[in-house]
Parts: sequence; structure tokens; C-alpha cells
Amino acid sequence: MNRTTLLTAVAFTGLSVAGGFAGAWAFAAQDDSAEWTPASQAIQTGARTTVAGIGTSTDFSAAAEQAVHSVVHVKTSVEQGYTMSPFNPFHDFFFGFGERQMPEMTPRIVQGSGSGVIISEDGYIVTNNHVVDKAKEVKVSLNDGREFTAEVIGTDPTTDLAVLKIDAKKLPALPFGNSDEVKLGEWVLAVGNPFNLTSTVTAGIISAKGRSINIIDNQSAIEAFIQTDAAVNPGNSGGALINTSGELIGINTAISTRSGSYEGYSFAVPANIARKVVDDMLRFGVVQRAYLGVNIADVTPELAKEMGLEANQGVYISDVTDNGAAKKAGIEKGDVIVGAGGKTIKRSSELLEVIGSRRPGDKLDVTILREGKSKSFQVTLRNREGNTDVLKKEDVVALQTLGASFETLTQEDKGKYGLRSGVKITDVGTGKIAQAGVPKGFILVKLNNSPVGSQEDVERILGSLQPGDGVLLQGYRPDGRPDYYAFGY
Repeated sequence: MNRTTLLTAVAFTGLSVAGGFAGAWAFAAQDDSAEWTPASQAIQTGARTTVAGIGTSTDFSAAAEQAVHSVVHVKTSVEQGYTMSPFNPFHDFFFGFGERQMPEMTPRIVQGSGSGVIISEDGYIVTNNHVVDKAKEVKVSLNDGREFTAEVIGTDPTTDLAVLKIDAKKLPALPFGNSDEVKLGEWVLAVGNPFNLTSTVTAGIISAKGRSINIIDNQSAIEAFIQTDAAVNPGNSGGALINTSGELIGINTAISTRSGSYEGYSFAVPANIARKVVDDMLRFGVVQRAYLGVNIADVTPELAKEMGLEANQGVYISDVTDNGAAKKAGIEKGDVIVGAGGKTIKRSSELLEVIGSRRPGDKLDVTILREGKSKSFQVTLRNREGNTDVLKKEDVVALQTLGASFETLTQEDKGKYGLRSGVKITDVGTGKIAQAGVPKGFILVKLNNSPVGSQEDVERILGSLQPGDGVLLQGYRPDGRPDYYAFGY
């Protein structure tokens, strides 16, 4: 009998699980390891035993006691459609049988809930993006019974993370641990508010690392989850995954289930990625994503045989971006990445985790196999525009609205289409451009009648638009036919 497993986010909405969302993720950003050392051990755990040189704690009480005060209950109000007020029979009785009273349409408010983690004494909280997505109001309840209205400081759909702020001081912040150092089989605790049961603690072990489950529906998604068997249920989303020293090593995000509730495995965003995303939001207002500039695939026996690879594992580079970081460093199509940032790379999710904790401008040591020989390169990571500049929030928001990725035309493309300038749409994404039916590979020559030759030109023109303004794309389809597309911004 075939059995289908549902991968679902674990926010709680009414009496149902909110949003199982499907999709995939491949992406990049910066590691603050050069300027950051893991938080010192805040709690001394009880009895410890040593097995083959590995220290293991068998007393979780001290870690649990601290964590429950640092994990909050997040409650949201979201508008979902409208309800029609029923006909009032007493209206005619009291006011006569004149013109019929028109029924009123009122927004239908759905209550949702999840969890969050206090990460600073002055009220900053990290949670999942899907917990607060489209919320009209966000309330945060502390373990001591106080409740606050929270401000959403920033969201990042590509990592399913969000940052909230409440007006409070001297809060019990949970220290970040180093998620790179967690080991398979290590004991961990999941802390959250499943089914609105506040301050619930469950225990389990690290079952896997760098797990990609194709749950984040975003073209630039990063999935490198920590997998555990600690029980996580609807309402745990955004809660803490901690080690036995009481350090935050992950943000609980999803479960693997057929019933909508816990059935054996849960998944958390690694703390190193969370810390970087939070820091970007607070410093720049938007996540500064780093890119290697390659198209990749996991090395499988079938791929190795088809491409004649002398590698059994690693990440195969199927293409390199013309103005990307990899090509600039000398990495070529057909290379197999086997190491990055001092780590062995066996699959793409591990590579994406390394890049996802870094920013544009960071240098990354990459080891590849080329024709059976090992070569090392130092790559300077770039942003989606192909440079190392810090992106402004308004530019990122504008591009997210269109949902596409752009690339400056190569000399080959210019010759093929007889153009002096233009940009190629390398990925249509899921935004306005995809909805308008623009094909991948479309050559954009003019945007709202203004010539474009770079992504900066696109951002500049979009930056002058207001919601509802018209957008006109003029250019050439991949087969060379001229075409145009028009839609509202």
C-alpha cells in the first residue's frame, strides 16, 4: 500500500494545522564566524557520563527551566476572506418595508498561534515567517503571564524566519549556540506551545543534519534543517531547539506527518542561519543574501555515470553564471564541489547551509574535483546583482514583487539578438512576472519605455512606482520574436 507523507509547517490556526507549503530552496548568505564566538555555557547540567570520549548529559532540568522563560506564545489575527451579515427580519418590522437593507461584508478574522524565542533583553524575538505571515495583529505572551502587542521588524520567506519586537526590558534572552557543532545522536530539547499548551518541553536526539525537505515555496529558499525525533506539534513553530547546555541551536519549523500531528520527526532551522538572518534584519532592514553563481545538482550514481564523473558524492555544477562569483574565481561547468568553508560537502543542502550563513563580499574556500583531480579556489561571494554591495530594503522588496531574477546580457546574447544592452530574465519566480506569463530567458530591453542594461536599471525604475502603477516590459522572447507584457505593480 502506498503511503504519502505530508511535510507541514507547525503553526496552529484555530483547530487546524496552518499551511503545509511545498517547494524547494537553493540559495546563499554570510557566516559571522570570524566576528562571533558561540555563547558561553549558561547552564551547568547535572549528571554527565562519558562514552568513547563523548560527554553526554543525562539531566535536562536546568536547561529546560531556563528555556521555558525564554520561549513565548505568539498569537496572530489574520484576515481570510469575508463573511456576509445575515438578513435582519426585525429591520422591516421596526423601520418599514422600504428599500431592503443590503447585507454587510465584513472581514473574517482567523486566530492563529505559534511560538517564538527571546534573543535579546530589550524585546527582540525570532519566530517562523509562516507564523506571522499576513497577520493584521500579533500578540506575544510571556511565561510570566504578561502580554504585549508585537511589531514585525522583518520577515525572510527564503529561510522561513521572522523577527518581532515587544516593548519590554530585562527579558530572559536565550543564548545562541553554534549549530555547526551539533552531533548526530546528541540530546536536544524542543520548547514551545503545541496546541496552545504553553511552555511544553520535549526531548529527543539529533537524527540528521543538512536535511532538505522541499517545504519552503521560494525560488531562493535555503533548506538545511536539523532533524530530530523530539516531539513537535502544531503551535511549536518558531519555538526553540536547545542543547543540554541551554543554548539555542535551532528554530523548530516543520514536522513530517500524515495526520497533521507529530509522527516521529521534526525539523529546525539551524541557529547559525537564524542568527545571521536576524542580524541582517536588524542592521540592514533586509537579509543580505550571498550567491555562488552556479546551477547545481546532487551527485548520484546515475549522474556520475551519465557525466563520467570520478566522484560518488558531492555537488555537480551544471552551469555557471557569467558574472557570478564562481566563474570569477575560475570554477567551471562540470566541476564537482566536495568542500566549502572547511566542511566536507556531500550534497547540495550542505553547500547551501554554508553559503546561507554568509554575506556578499565574504571569501569562501571551495574545493572541487575536475577530471579526477582536486583543486581549491577562494571565492568572493556576490549578491544577486553580481556585486558585493549592500542591498537596500526597497530594492529587494521591488524585485520580490516581480519575483524574477535578472542577468546582464553577455556579448554572445547581444550578438544573437543584435542589441547593445538589455537584461535576461534567468528565473521568472512566482511573482508578477510569472503571473503575466513572461517566459524564462526573455530579453528585457525596455521597462516602462526606459532602456535597461543592468539589474540596477530595473531597480531604479521600479523604485519610482507606487502600488497600482502600470508595468510595461518590452523585449524579445528566447526564440528571437519581439514581444511585450503589461501588468499592474
